[in-house]
Amino acid sequence: MARDSQAALVALNRFGFGARGGASGDLINAASDPRGFVKAELGRPNGVLLEAPGLQSTPQLGQAVFAYQDQVKQARDAAAKAAAPIEAQPTAEQKPVLRRNLSLNAAATEIAGQMAEAKPADNAAKPETMQPNAAAPPAAKPAPQPLNVIQKTFRAEALARLQRATLVECGFTERLVVFWSNHFCISAGKGELARIWAGAFEREAIRPHVLGRFADMLKAVEQHPAMLFFLDNQQSLGPDSRAGQNRKRGLNENLAREIMELHTLGVGGGYTQSDVTSLARIITGWTFAGRQGQLGTPGSFVFNTNAHQPGAQMLLGKSYEATGLAQGEAALADIARHPSTANFIAAKFVRHFVADEPPPALVARLREIFVKTDGDLKALATALVDSDEAWKAPLTKMRSPYDFLVASGRLLARVPEDPGHYLNGLNLLGQPLWSPSGPNGFADTNAAWAAPEGMKLRLDIAAQIGARLGNNIDPLDLLEFAAADAASIETRRAVERAESRQQALALLLMSPEMQRR
Repeated sequence: MARDSQAALVALNRFGFGARGGASGDLINAASDPRGFVKAELGRPNGVLLEAPGLQSTPQLGQAVFAYQDQVKQARDAAAKAAAPIEAQPTAEQKPVLRRNLSLNAAATEIAGQMAEAKPADNAAKPETMQPNAAAPPAAKPAPQPLNVIQKTFRAEALARLQRATLVECGFTERLVVFWSNHFCISAGKGELARIWAGAFEREAIRPHVLGRFADMLKAVEQHPAMLFFLDNQQSLGPDSRAGQNRKRGLNENLAREIMELHTLGVGGGYTQSDVTSLARIITGWTFAGRQGQLGTPGSFVFNTNAHQPGAQMLLGKSYEATGLAQGEAALADIARHPSTANFIAAKFVRHFVADEPPPALVARLREIFVKTDGDLKALATALVDSDEAWKAPLTKMRSPYDFLVASGRLLARVPEDPGHYLNGLNLLGQPLWSPSGPNGFADTNAAWAAPEGMKLRLDIAAQIGARLGNNIDPLDLLEFAAADAASIETRRAVERAESRQQALALLLMSPEMQRR
């Protein structure tokens, strides 16, 4: 049984988000057929898609942002207009009016259709007549401002993702979504459009292709408005295009460079600076329709012929004829099939799931699968699960903050109803949701997450969870759900000898069985 439990632990931790608490029996189910348990999710491709009430498409969200921004601008303009004529010192009667007009937050609360109406605090301080030399009364705590459409959308998208990760049986396909979303990352910190589009980008460009073809995912990602906005391709104009000549502006190479360096070929993948420039020219005109909708539905991908660099282009030793949008799509299709892309993806895939130092034989095998199947990502995932290396390698990879928080929620059988605890925890631990600091995404090695300061913050969160939930939970029962007899003697003793249930729960959450994958 110990061997079966160890294999089950690998199935749940290496390929998924850990066992769920309660009566789910995940560890038992995984122990009976570990490989079959993991691969079962690969046979349900529609299970990767994520639909939830209220989640909208990228164009719908784009239009919502544009409308919200217009309304905020109108509120600002109205406030400025109301304030402009007043030059003398305001009277006591004028002050409340000025404060209301000059406050952007107050004006924003009146925007209909985008935000709920703010409610005054029940214990708001009453105005008092000030006496000479009297101490000023303490300032009233401001009532919380209602969420705007951008915040509401981000939280709804986060909640849908967290609930899916908490409820799935194994979580392998969700782990694949996280991997590819971090590979083709955008950052919600870029601006309002990036924040409202972050979840939709993952739902529309990543999830439909996680068990499909790499070339299709690549095309969907690079043509998604969120990626075009994140890497500024909407600002890129062919120098010889009509728009480029009129505006005296030229190329922006951000997207082209990251396609080659981070998305496909990798550093040292055989491309040059001239290839980056050529690809940047090829994808000029790839943009999204703006708020006026002159090129199409606001917030949708469009090809702007007037911004596209005319003429054939030489890229990676091949000439691509001037065929407009098709020129860029042909270039992406070829890059997806380049040998360097197969090398780069195979190594990164193994590094994520198996070890910081990927076993060379396994990387070579997955590279061959990638080439032979024309980038079939389901075949790639299946080959990983079928490999002996993936099962024999010790669980030494440190869970990322996201993996750790989701694994803790699963073990505690807590289906999130509000994303706040998770979002705050991710911010604290240095992995804010959909918000890496750069286009290379979050780091995927132990060095990034096992630093002492990071572990101290994890301990603080584990202690908070223990203090909040420990009274009603038996940590030894949870240990059985998490690892059964695959749990180490040290972990079992630490939980048994804890001074309280709260402390025992915190120790369990910080144990290798919960921190390693």
